[in-house]
Amino acid sequence: MIKKMISCIRENRLHTILTPLFMVGEVGLECTLPMITAKLINALEDGADMSLILQYGGILILMAMCSMSCGILSGWFAASAAAGFSKNLRHDLFAKVQSFSFANIDKFSTASLVTRLTTDVTNVQMAFMMIIRTAVRSPLMLIFAVIMSVNMGGSIALVFFVVIPILGFGLIYIARRAMPLFKAVFKKYDKLNNSVQENVKGMRVVKSFVREEYEKQKFGAASEDVRNDFTRVEKLLAINNPLMLLSMYICMILIPLLSAKLIISSGGTQMQVGDLASLITYAMQILMSLMMLSMIFVMITISGEGARRIAEVLDTETSLQNPEPGVRKLKDAAGRPVELRVPVTEVADGSIDFENVSFKYNQEAKAYALADVNLHIKPGQTVGILGGTGSSKTTLIQLISRLYDVTEGSVRVGKIDTRLYDMEVLRSQVAVVLQKNVLFSGTIAENLRWGDPDASDEELVRACKQAQAHEFIMANPEGYDRYIEQGGANVSGGQKQRLCIARALLKKPKILILDDSTSAVDTQTDALIRKAFREELPDITKLIIAQRVASVQDADLILVMDNGRVVAQGTHEELLATNEIYQEVYYSQTKGGDDNG
Repeated sequence: MIKKMISCIRENRLHTILTPLFMVGEVGLECTLPMITAKLINALEDGADMSLILQYGGILILMAMCSMSCGILSGWFAASAAAGFSKNLRHDLFAKVQSFSFANIDKFSTASLVTRLTTDVTNVQMAFMMIIRTAVRSPLMLIFAVIMSVNMGGSIALVFFVVIPILGFGLIYIARRAMPLFKAVFKKYDKLNNSVQENVKGMRVVKSFVREEYEKQKFGAASEDVRNDFTRVEKLLAINNPLMLLSMYICMILIPLLSAKLIISSGGTQMQVGDLASLITYAMQILMSLMMLSMIFVMITISGEGARRIAEVLDTETSLQNPEPGVRKLKDAAGRPVELRVPVTEVADGSIDFENVSFKYNQEAKAYALADVNLHIKPGQTVGILGGTGSSKTTLIQLISRLYDVTEGSVRVGKIDTRLYDMEVLRSQVAVVLQKNVLFSGTIAENLRWGDPDASDEELVRACKQAQAHEFIMANPEGYDRYIEQGGANVSGGQKQRLCIARALLKKPKILILDDSTSAVDTQTDALIRKAFREELPDITKLIIAQRVASVQDADLILVMDNGRVVAQGTHEELLATNEIYQEVYYSQTKGGDDNG
């Protein structure tokens, strides 16, 4: 975990090193100041002249200025190093999340990843700043002050050796009790963030069902849970301050008492008034160092759990990897041996083959989401997929672009196993339009160019005409420069789906998958989209998941899925004659399921 954190320092290494170096200078000067002050007081007691006083005064002013300069520079470098460190940490976390497969995303909830990228990183940033600055200052100040107090106070400095263990045991007790609470509270932060995320995302549903009060109560319960844990932690940490004050008062009573007794009994030969003044200053420095150490201890305790959670994400390897570069010996369709250089960087065509494919989302699952799937789809074919909710239609198409890997069997695209492709190459040739696809904040043109950043205006118009989106775009005065709110909140569901289809077409893929992505489109527009696909995109393999038979009945091949299996496949006419599921769906949609159907 520490190595992961250190690796994020990178270009901030120099500032990270300079911070403690200047801090050493500040501490050294601060610990020397009381000694010079003691000499000045002793000189005044002995009747020193003005020239000696001015000499000591000049030295003190110079040392104070140098100490202040070191402190300012140390703070400046610490702020720069910590901010740079957290920037790199967020970058590495975000980059790692971007590389995750769907299986990895399933492991970490979205709310948990948000907490790790925000709250956890902020806590680690604060701890990092304290480690390179305060965690250097406090131990050094403690060591130097103890050495100087022993040098100047002799046996009286034994007071510190009584007080320090009391404080040490107190801090250890607080930390051991607080750490489990901090671990628990971060998990509850995830729950709190999840409540906010769900509520904001589903605001329209919340309002339409008048569930605001319920959501308030749910959020309040999660917030109260966090509050209770933090209250317990704060109660523990509250012990820290009285413990520090108790130690301070013990020192403030014992040191002057013992020092005065020693000065009087020795007649000033073993200790002078100036030494007493410096000893009190060193006592304050020691106690302040211990107080800062306790703060560091608390901050590191808080951030330690955050650092562990961050490292958990950084250490997670994506379950989908590009194949190791090299040459693989395979067999072609005729069984002849061939050599193939991997990773494959070109998709030959849009053919799709499922060979004895079975799949489950994790190895511990008892049931397969897909079982015994065998399919052979030719380039340019239009394939319709029908099935009830939970029949694994979406799971089937996710294997094509290798969003998941098969558990058994193989999926081939362009006659090559998807696991042998460079994933970026494969996914660039497979365009997927989901039912709940996402538009990002920006203009329509900017959203469309996610499909092809270099697409010309003419290409945008052509893709939008094919997706039946051009007409409603031009109905707005701003046209393709119309601004889309985050998530496409200012366009209708059907308009959003058509824009997403146009965006997918701009990829110029070899395989186009529509996952129930015309569900919000009227039947006439749906028919026009299919007509455009048939006439203008004959070479693209098209897979259309739909609930309406009308959306797929003119397909070259229709698959009927049930309970994770392809229970029937054929043309509309063949299935209408042979498959009961298809017959039931067709007649219920076309004739209302009457007895004459």
